[in-house]
Amino acid sequence: MTTPVDNEAPPPVMGEGECDANAAQGLVGQMAAAELGAEALRLSGARTLRWIQPGQAVTMDYRTDRLNIKLDAENRVEAITCG
Repeated sequence: MTTPVDNEAPPPVMGEGECDANAAQGLVGQMAAAELGAEALRLSGARTLRWIQPGQAVTMDYRTDRLNIKLDAENRVEAITCG
């Protein structure tokens, strides 16, 4: 006899890795660097980071655990958002 497999994913745990970009807004205007990315993740509480270069195509899917850092042509942080 076999046991049925539960294919349903467990419900997400709220607050774990949930992005809040407000705390990272002080980084806007700074030059992009690995240290800045790590600090932005720490401040926002997000799990993943996506750097967005000028003209770069990005997916439109919204992820509550992702921090987006949009850069300008000089590699400075132009905007920090979640999604």
